[in-house]
Amino acid sequence: MPLTVFGYGSLIFKPPPHVASEVHGFLKGYIRRFAQQSHDHRGTPEKPGRVVTLIHKEEWDAFSGSDAFPDEDIVWGIAYTIDPVHEAEVREYLDYREKDGYTLETVDVWGVDSDGHEKIVLHGARISKSSLAIRCYVGRNDNPSFIGSEPLDDLAHTIWKSVGPSGPNKEYLYKLAEAVRKLAPESHDSHLYALEV
Repeated sequence: MPLTVFGYGSLIFKPPPHVASEVHGFLKGYIRRFAQQSHDHRGTPEKPGRVVTLIHKEEWDAFSGSDAFPDEDIVWGIAYTIDPVHEAEVREYLDYREKDGYTLETVDVWGVDSDGHEKIVLHGARISKSSLAIRCYVGRNDNPSFIGSEPLDDLAHTIWKSVGPSGPNKEYLYKLAEAVRKLAPESHDSHLYALEV
């Protein structure tokens, strides 16, 4: 089975190399939050920026305190299927790119059909440890870079002032929000859009 990876952050606006096909869709039961410190891309070890991670909705509810958007549990993104000839190269590239505290999970990708009904468009059943149908890099709450919930004003200030080797943190926010808007007529993310203003 070819490697397929679900992008929900910078992979949306900066896809991996050697993409054979892509499917726009969403995950259920997750939220996307700027809850991950970035020491290596959008900040520095001394002044970490913030990047998004996926968090299981029930985990976030258990430790986040008050979330500004408590009813959201859908994350829009893109599932990229990689050309099998380049699979090893792309795995190495992604493992390096997502090295700052991310772990791999297996997910199902949902979509909306022409009648407006939600359905699974890509199944992520685990076949074996080395063969995952759909891989997704998730910054779980037990990794050292996970920062958790921050007040929106404080978070926006950190994003506004942070800069790292990949550029300004606010550029990451703006590109991601713009890319999510373009995924589908139904795509939305209140957390991203609130941080833009």
